[in-house]
Amino acid sequence: MGPSQRQLRVGEALRHALAEVLNRNEIRDPDLDGVSVTVTQVKPSPDMRHATVFCEPLGGQNAKEIVTALNRHKGFLRGEMGHRITMKFTPELRFVEDESFAEAQKIEDILRSERVVRDLAASRDEDKEN
Repeated sequence: MGPSQRQLRVGEALRHALAEVLNRNEIRDPDLDGVSVTVTQVKPSPDMRHATVFCEPLGGQNAKEIVTALNRHKGFLRGEMGHRITMKFTPELRFVEDESFAEAQKIEDILRSERVVRDLAASRDEDKEN
């Protein structure tokens, strides 16, 4: 069973609040200095006490270090988000790298590989003969 409408709505509100906080560059950390972070999705738990934040640095470089730095500052980020959202509790945050971009690139590379292009050309030739 997927997330409820409430979880989806809260996740989107949390994503917007977190993006606003990160956009203001208030975190003083050399690992995050000058880095743009994209928050792709926030998944709150059913009880709304915890939230998993899927994020990716712009360009996808040094993602592990940036996610680690964000997890170091999750208390500060949670407090800043608490000022921007109207919820009874601000959820505990857990930052993880969003690997969907890398996975999509991997699929794109496979689809453009010589073997796939060759197989598609052979398939088209067979269709023309029939």
